Amino acid sequence: MIKKLNLFTIIFIFIAKFSYAAEVNVFSARHYDSDLQLYEQFTAKTGIKVNVVSGKDKALEKRIIEEAESSKADLYITSDAGRLGDLDSKGFFQNSMTPAIELAVPSNFRSQNWTGISKRARIFYYDPNKISLEDLNGIKYEDLADKKWKGKIVIRKSNNIYNQSLVASLIKNNGKDQTQLWAKNLVSNFARKPKGNDRAQILAVAAGEAELAIANTYYYALMLSGQKGEDQKKAALKVLPFFPNQNDRGAHMNVSGGGILKNSPNPQNAKKLLEFLLTKEAQEHIVNNTFEYPMLESVKPHPIVQKMGMNFKQDLTTKVDDYQKNQADALEIMLKAGWK
Repeated sequence: MIKKLNLFTIIFIFIAKFSYAAEVNVFSARHYDSDLQLYEQFTAKTGIKVNVVSGKDKALEKRIIEEAESSKADLYITSDAGRLGDLDSKGFFQNSMTPAIELAVPSNFRSQNWTGISKRARIFYYDPNKISLEDLNGIKYEDLADKKWKGKIVIRKSNNIYNQSLVASLIKNNGKDQTQLWAKNLVSNFARKPKGNDRAQILAVAAGEAELAIANTYYYALMLSGQKGEDQKKAALKVLPFFPNQNDRGAHMNVSGGGILKNSPNPQNAKKLLEFLLTKEAQEHIVNNTFEYPMLESVKPHPIVQKMGMNFKQDLTTKVDDYQKNQADALEIMLKAGWK
């Protein structure tokens, strides 16, 4: 015989169930305090509490893999499509798409199991006292292998995921053999051994240690904003940005993004959060605090970023999902070329 539940028991079960469902657990490798403000806005709108575990990519990925089915993580958010693709290739994401996400995000900036949230371009920065616009006219990433650039280029180490994704995109477009030759010649054009982050490359050009740097756009904008101090702002003002490959596929693009984990206890709430991050309100908040490019065409970048160039041609043909597929070959090529 089935016992009838009293009113208090029914209320308790309902509250317990609602309380459990009204949350989403985010593992985030993004280091922006402004993201936390976004999560608070999401909670205010939906009533869904956002619990955030912040950390470095490798540590978070290790935890997700080790905890497996017992993991409480719903959503993994990080920078670079290569990182998202790597975790996806290990089977730790589920289908994260909804009609709203598919409508907001162009197909080349997402996969079936994760989506880009914001964009960044990896471009050139040059010393206008040593390099003219005529020197750069029509230049491509591929052209940096030319001997004319010997001793003039600075870039981060080969273990940097942004560089690996750039080289992976070159493999996708030009093939492994051609990219291997490119990497070998590029290394011979380095002004110094790779070291430091992207801002360090821009600082090297400003200091006269090199003539051209390769770095992500938001680093340069961050320096210009003054948030990294007046010295870095003054250094950034000494160099100028340049968007390569404007006569063919366009500048190399990457994303910050997120995907719903396979063992997510709250997948529907995770989808709602992803959808929220792709609203106009959230996109404006992101670009005005991180200097990244918006995923939505209806949203303008930060004014500093706009001054760098609003109408440059983006590479919209190379799917960011392809970066992970060529990541191992990219690292092999870089190391073989002597790219330390």
